[in-house]
Amino acid sequence: MDKKFLAIICVIILGFAGFIYFKQKNNTDNTSTVNLSEHTKGAGNKRVTLVEYGDYQCPVCGQYYQMLQAIESKYGDDITFQFRNFPLDAIHPNARAAHRAAEAAGMQGKYFEMYDLLYQNQSTWSASTNSSSIFESYATRLNLDLDKYRSDFLSEDVNNVINADAAEGQKLGVEGTPTFYLNGRKLSDDERASYDNLVKAIDAEIAKVTTSQN
Repeated sequence: MDKKFLAIICVIILGFAGFIYFKQKNNTDNTSTVNLSEHTKGAGNKRVTLVEYGDYQCPVCGQYYQMLQAIESKYGDDITFQFRNFPLDAIHPNARAAHRAAEAAGMQGKYFEMYDLLYQNQSTWSASTNSSSIFESYATRLNLDLDKYRSDFLSEDVNNVINADAAEGQKLGVEGTPTFYLNGRKLSDDERASYDNLVKAIDAEIAKVTTSQN
């Protein structure tokens, strides 16, 4: 193969790689002054917080949704559950819109109501070519002010919050979804492998915190 042709190919590849890098960088740039999302459930009476970095279109996150509902039922206000945005835009084309829908609903005090609808109906909208209209139907179901919802859904503020969460996740070492942190410690694959294992990890953390307070 001609050396000149090889050189041209190398330049094209390097240029494409640079484009991808700067595109990804732009998704998380300018987030230092943007507040992270603070969507929580549970009072955390035992001073234990479970944080999930999740993607609404991620099938594994969808499977974990049921487990997390059971965890919430078991612990109630003993722990705090927090969800942070980590859309995998490269492989989940509808994820960003889903996260926008949840954040827009959150601006009217119904974040977790939208969170529930998104995961409960994940198979309905994931493959849709018009997911935004489906999300708007969820907003209608939640009795949201639709004009405000539409404005917030498209807003730069909402997108910046999503990017801020994702940037924070990257700093912490999140590489995929779902990723869980228990009082700031990243859970291993084994610790989150099943409901029983997750309960064991949470119980151990509660015991640890209780002992440290005595």
